[in-house]
Amino acid sequence: MRIVRWVDPANGAAPRLGLWIDDMIADAGSPEDLDLPKDAGAEGILARGMPALMDLEARAVTLTRRPLSEVKLLAPIARPSKIICLGLNYREHAEEQGKEPPETPMLFLKAPSAIIGPGDEIVVPWFCHHVDPEVELAIVIGKRAKRVRASRAKQFIAGYTILNDFSERKLQKRDVQYGRAKGFDTFCPLGPAIVTKDEVPDPGDLSIRLSVDGEVRQDARTSSLIHGVEAIIEFVTQGITLEPGDVIATGTPSGVGAHRDPKVFIEDGQTITCEIERIGVLENPVRKEAAE
Repeated sequence: MRIVRWVDPANGAAPRLGLWIDDMIADAGSPEDLDLPKDAGAEGILARGMPALMDLEARAVTLTRRPLSEVKLLAPIARPSKIICLGLNYREHAEEQGKEPPETPMLFLKAPSAIIGPGDEIVVPWFCHHVDPEVELAIVIGKRAKRVRASRAKQFIAGYTILNDFSERKLQKRDVQYGRAKGFDTFCPLGPAIVTKDEVPDPGDLSIRLSVDGEVRQDARTSSLIHGVEAIIEFVTQGITLEPGDVIATGTPSGVGAHRDPKVFIEDGQTITCEIERIGVLENPVRKEAAE
């Protein structure tokens, strides 16, 4: 099952939820139709547990369908309670920085207000000049998780999506803390769908790639993750309670622009394409704000 949040650009209607089936979107209705807050994304359905997902899937055959080409996909999660990210979780990415891989996951938070969806513009503040994208496999939590052992971790996963951990490298280095450099508005493209875990039997062996205007910058497999999906959930939930719809970005592979020789940063007008096997494609154009 591929859960999406979408809007009809032709009539300016409010966002709706649905299922992506082949090249069609099965319309599950507005959040209000589903007795959810009007600005809710898939996190609202996830909070109701697996029965709600199973009901949505069962009803798919009866739902009105729209061609994918006629709708605009939005970020499937509208506003998670938290976005937890991992640093240095691919061995080659640690090596390109001359750092030792961390013995335990290295965590930081990304602002939920930074989320945008497929096709939305990444808007770079006028004072930022060293911006850099990172493709990441993202875990979407399906039910409340606290002190979960790795052996049980998959029970708490709803599915997976793609996250672009867009970053301002100069500020990241200067601030030491990552919150500002990675938390600007629009710096968290997410989507295009939540692919439920039954369709991704092995998240630890997926191709993952990022390109800029068609030029491949990152190309790896999630088998190179230092800390796998289950271990990450165990580590996080020992002290942080995860809620339905929370997102965990599992880290990025080598090839980021900041660690190339010479360094390569994103320019105004370029397009970032993130691809993960079985998950899909997340593409976003970049626009630099004019100086104030």
